[in-house]
Amino acid sequence: MAGSTVALGALAVAATLAFSGGVAGAASIRAARASGAADAAALAAADAASGAVTGLPCERAEQVAAAAGAALLVCDLDALTATVRVRVGAGAFAAEARARAGPAPAAEP
Repeated sequence: MAGSTVALGALAVAATLAFSGGVAGAASIRAARASGAADAAALAAADAASGAVTGLPCERAEQVAAAAGAALLVCDLDALTATVRVRVGAGAFAAEARARAGPAPAAEP
């Protein structure tokens, strides 16, 4: 009887650790997806702002974010520099990321 109690306890601990590892892995994947979507959306907006591609910058950013499975939350333009924030997932399992893209800063003499 004592052996089965110990075995059951060990099984419960192993199941808890496996579940926790799965949740942490899923969160890591979601964060990476959000980061990639934010980078792509910021680049798309900056390209549109510079005239490299057609369309309105924030509309382009929204299209690219949606194609990557993310929702565009914020899109700000400062001349040719775009800053975006996106969200992947919903509720407690959501991941957000921010990115900025634009021309390189001018070098100081």
